[in-house]
Amino acid sequence: MTGKATSEAPVSGPEETTPAKVPITEPSGEVVTSESTGQEQAQEPQEPGSQALGSIAPTAPAATKSAPPSEDVPSAPLKLTVEDVSHSSLTVSWEPPEKLGKLGIQGYVLEFCREGASEWVPVNAQPIMVTQQTMRNLALGDKFFLRVTAVSSAGSGPPAVLDKPVHIQEIIEAPKIRVPRHLRETYIRLVGQSVNLQIPFQGKPKPQASWTHNGHELDSKRVNVRSGDQDSILFIRSAQRCDSGRYELTVRLEGLEAKATIDILVIGEKGLPPSDSIKILDVWGCNAALEWTPPQDTGNTELLGYTVQKADKKTGQWFTVLERYHPTSCTVSDLIIGNSYSFRVFSENLCGLSDSATTTKELAHIQKTEITAKPREFTERDFSEAPSFTQPLADHTSTPGYSTQLFCSVRASPKPKIIWMKNKMNIQGDPKYRAMSEQGICTLEIRKTSPFDAGVYTCKAINVLGEASVDCRLEVKASATH
Repeated sequence: MTGKATSEAPVSGPEETTPAKVPITEPSGEVVTSESTGQEQAQEPQEPGSQALGSIAPTAPAATKSAPPSEDVPSAPLKLTVEDVSHSSLTVSWEPPEKLGKLGIQGYVLEFCREGASEWVPVNAQPIMVTQQTMRNLALGDKFFLRVTAVSSAGSGPPAVLDKPVHIQEIIEAPKIRVPRHLRETYIRLVGQSVNLQIPFQGKPKPQASWTHNGHELDSKRVNVRSGDQDSILFIRSAQRCDSGRYELTVRLEGLEAKATIDILVIGEKGLPPSDSIKILDVWGCNAALEWTPPQDTGNTELLGYTVQKADKKTGQWFTVLERYHPTSCTVSDLIIGNSYSFRVFSENLCGLSDSATTTKELAHIQKTEITAKPREFTERDFSEAPSFTQPLADHTSTPGYSTQLFCSVRASPKPKIIWMKNKMNIQGDPKYRAMSEQGICTLEIRKTSPFDAGVYTCKAINVLGEASVDCRLEVKASATH
């Protein structure tokens, strides 16, 4: 036969005479306990399967229980195992016996015997067919043995007994600390601001929480700590620079512990300017080389850099040249020749620029250099040009009663005189025509043409270097009728 079926373990000790919690079977197969004095009391009618065990006489007052050997009696159940134990409940399971007997089994009876007692108390009054039961409402500190027996109509078979007692005790949950996301990086506060950190943690039973500052105990005059069941609060009413550093929270429970570190940085409102006055090392051309030393007090935090400004002596207005500049020397360029400049430097931390700046004691004079101009020989170019037409007139056909325009373009220097002719006769001054010339474009507009206006038109351009002309033919035809 396989499994954990063993003969009943001997139990020694007097019978129990003090009140105790006795399990009661629920209809679902789960078991609860009720108070029992060990004496018979009047019981109210209960549903089947929910009878209080305090009123049931123990099946075997002795430590062992024997069954007559018979082929009709089932063998002991197999693999009696404790599935789960909590601070108030216990779950056990088993497997059916290897031999069920000729008549089969009617169910199982689970019994318990407290450590030091001599009687076995049934958990269920009547045999049940389930192979798992849960005993609830148990008292902390209880220790008892368990056994289960298969029952048939011919009687009970041998029991399967747990070889060790079961101890009902508090479930220990290892401590854990949950650091909020905003505290996983350096927590920055200004001098005078409050620090209020709430750190949640887990653990069962209630763990013990403690804090340290840079590995030492906290100064109770400055730092207040309040720890509850699920969190610990660290509070500083008015933070000072000395409160900066690494704070470590330790949560301990039953030899287990969890730790979390939080870095706090308390900074001054603003740092100081560079400790010495800014110096002008050299001036050349339109440039000035400057140098300064870092400030003695950075506000308890690193510098973000320096801001360099310049001011013209004439206007006195300051203009920023460099921002968040990290080196302690620089060259300022693009200064105006003939002007004198002052320079100043601010330091900058997380709170902003320093309230004051370090200013140069002397001025940087941008001197004018004597330059002798040597004019280059220049030969004036002659752009004179005789007239020439770049775009000639084009033959054109017009409709009677409509105005029309003739175009051409000419190039000449000096500007030429433009003369328009019709059939070699000068038409200047005739109100029938309007001549225009702009940027070398020559235009002749003929207003409300008639067959009389047909002919050869000539544009002539004349200057001191010569002349040129172009011709075109104009026809005036009536539109075809459909």
